[in-house]
Amino acid sequence: MKLKIISKSGVVPKYETPGSAGFDIRAYIEEPVTLAPGERRLIPTGLFFQLEPGYEAQVRARSGLAIKKGIGLVNGIGTIDSDYRGEVCVALINWGQEDFVIENGDRIAQVVVAKYEQVDFELTDCLDETQRGAGGFGHTGV
Repeated sequence: MKLKIISKSGVVPKYETPGSAGFDIRAYIEEPVTLAPGERRLIPTGLFFQLEPGYEAQVRARSGLAIKKGIGLVNGIGTIDSDYRGEVCVALINWGQEDFVIENGDRIAQVVVAKYEQVDFELTDCLDETQRGAGGFGHTGV
């Protein structure tokens, strides 16, 4: 699949290894941004995507930043819809205990492109029975 992009920085994202599911995206900022503990900011990337219908781009935290520095995404995973044409920005939050400085060009998130289907909703009065039934979190054991 081809993903048409505009890159204001001129840097084209790439997969770091042949087995990578996601590609890293970088901050595109004029000056460094400091995220204090508990602070959240929308960080521009200078990237614009044109996804094919039936696909989304999932913006995800980078695991290294998450475990080493406590940097995550405010919304867990951000979705870029196939009809969105604006700049890809990343809603970062500092869950850590120290200030975190973002420099222009820093890898701040990763993107996984995924196929999806839209569903047709069908109202009903009952659902099929299953072994689990309505059991919630932890219901199936340890």
